[in-house]
Amino acid sequence: MELLIGLISGAVGGNAAGGIMKNLSLGTLGNTIAGVVGGGLGGQILSMVTGGGMADMAAGATEMAGGMDVGSIIGQVASGGVGGGVLLAVVGMVKKMMAK
Repeated sequence: MELLIGLISGAVGGNAAGGIMKNLSLGTLGNTIAGVVGGGLGGQILSMVTGGGMADMAAGATEMAGGMDVGSIIGQVASGGVGGGVLLAVVGMVKKMMAK
């Protein structure tokens, strides 16, 4: 579930970044693809940096409580959105530099 949240929020973050940074935009499809990849990577990197402890604790608490942990979901949305935006910016800059 966390990966799916990261991928969706990455797609949204990639398209938002493409809308804000018009000079780095890759088009709707390119922004979405870069965002999905960046969102997936962003979520995975966050779980590695936090040692997976927060995600494991949240998963254990979720299983016991029978619901989703709001803090975990917000963290995944934020990391996915930021990861998608950052990867879009990097790919956009590389594309722009190669065009010169």
